[in-house]
Amino acid sequence: MGVGIGTSSGSADTGEATATVTETAEAEPAPTVTETETVTAKPKKTEKPGPATRFFGEGEYLVGEDIKPGTYKTAGAGGEFGCHWERAKDASGEFDSIIANNNLDGQGRVTLNNGEYLKTNRCQEWKRVG
Repeated sequence: MGVGIGTSSGSADTGEATATVTETAEAEPAPTVTETETVTAKPKKTEKPGPATRFFGEGEYLVGEDIKPGTYKTAGAGGEFGCHWERAKDASGEFDSIIANNNLDGQGRVTLNNGEYLKTNRCQEWKRVG
């Protein structure tokens, strides 16, 4: 707020003082604008876990589906009767489907190719090493 005091000028000077008052109006605060954006969350596509790279030595596994191709290592027998593994070209169980097999007293390795079957009995865990 400002105040000014002065005299009026004109043809008839009465000698009276005139006051001029200037007021500044305070502005009202601007309204707050809130914007809301709705976003629909898309679930992440969960991928089915791939073939295993480690497994325990009892069962029959299809390479490429159940276990990954590659070279696997075991510490050997899981008991007193020894560890047996067999690579086969199919799951028929026929003698002519056997590609290779072995009985292990200690540790051993086997390299498995896509589409082959691995049959293993009484072995400790098999781990992919290559």
